[in-house]
Amino acid sequence: MSQVDKFTVPILGTARVPSPIPFSTTHGDTTANYVSDQEAILFDITARWDQERGRRDSRGMLELAGPREHLYFEPQRVHAAIVTCGGLCPGLNDVIRALVRCLWYRYGVRRISGIQFGYWGLLPDKNLPVVPLNPTVVDDIHQMGGSMLGSSRGGGERTGDIVDTLERLELNMLFTIGGDGTQKGAQAIAEEAERRGLDVAVVGVPKTIDNDLSLIQKSFGFETAVSVASDAVASAHAEAHSAINGIGLVKLMGRESGFIAAYAALASNEANFVLIPEVPFELEGENGLLRHLRDRLERRNHAVIIVGEGAGQELVATQGTDAGGNRVLGDIGAYLRDRIKEHFSKAGMPFSLKYIDPSYMIRSAVAVADDSVYCSRLGNNAAHAAMAGKTRMLVSLVNNYFVHIPIAPAVGARNKVHPESTLWRDVLEATQQPISMVNR
Repeated sequence: MSQVDKFTVPILGTARVPSPIPFSTTHGDTTANYVSDQEAILFDITARWDQERGRRDSRGMLELAGPREHLYFEPQRVHAAIVTCGGLCPGLNDVIRALVRCLWYRYGVRRISGIQFGYWGLLPDKNLPVVPLNPTVVDDIHQMGGSMLGSSRGGGERTGDIVDTLERLELNMLFTIGGDGTQKGAQAIAEEAERRGLDVAVVGVPKTIDNDLSLIQKSFGFETAVSVASDAVASAHAEAHSAINGIGLVKLMGRESGFIAAYAALASNEANFVLIPEVPFELEGENGLLRHLRDRLERRNHAVIIVGEGAGQELVATQGTDAGGNRVLGDIGAYLRDRIKEHFSKAGMPFSLKYIDPSYMIRSAVAVADDSVYCSRLGNNAAHAAMAGKTRMLVSLVNNYFVHIPIAPAVGARNKVHPESTLWRDVLEATQQPISMVNR
């Protein structure tokens, strides 16, 4: 597949309805504030050197997000729905609020329904009523954590039942706020609607607190997660620094990618060891974590360890899959806590260990200012895309531009912290931990 095909955003049909959004003229040009489908940015902005052919230019164009001059849908005929799926994440309510307000105030859409508890709310046998949404209902929800609509995992695999509900409710617009599983479900829903000949725009707002969705520069909620996580690391450091051979152990989110752990370490500058899924480590042996931890205590009398939840899974037992099809992880935090206690107790070395797992506090936190702004802009651009008839796509930030990204390539792989990246190099510099804690 060429880069052109990879980044082509599907559209339901020709947009012929004049947009009701008023713009001031710019030097007499009334279209200057609209975005054209021909406006795009380069996805890959790096230049590579080819020894045989010389420098090779970047390829891959992403369609710019924003209001279009012509719409596919007539606003008075739109019935839009919003659903939040998966685990909680800071900013969910901010996105809902932005979507509702943009649809209502900018386009004049008066039928907006909230779907309760994720895709379950679209399953006929669950009998969950929709929540009528308008600006009055959503005005203050950005001041609360969680999702005003509720959320859940699973249900998205029942594509036929979901599209039956879309037909019954006469929905022609569905906004899916969720991670890769949610957006894979959205892709299937859009394809089934298309197969049935239904005009339904399915537009996703990617939500992954781990910041690991492919092609996405930054996921909403990530900055809030790092901020709250950094407070937990600071608390662990205070406890460790105030005790004899004090050890602070903090477990953070990061099933397959260690971005939160890495950024929290850099933000706090108080961690001495960071353990993430992408970098293997061992406990025992001359180059194992326990030996390096003991050396640190002998030198400085205290230590702080950050561990991502997906790190060291080869050391702990896993327990099947959850409702969303995700592998249930073993509790690496509790495992490390118990092994560290056992090690120093056997060595007869006095110590104090404090274990902190702030995961649910982080997930339910109110979005910090930067995240809140980001969520508002994501919601606005998602509304603009759907009104123009865009479908099977996500709205996100790439190279500091809001863009449209087809769902399929975005959910095809996960972003990970590369052990040779500048990010991980900076973490090693901040922690002064060994480059490798694997015995050779």
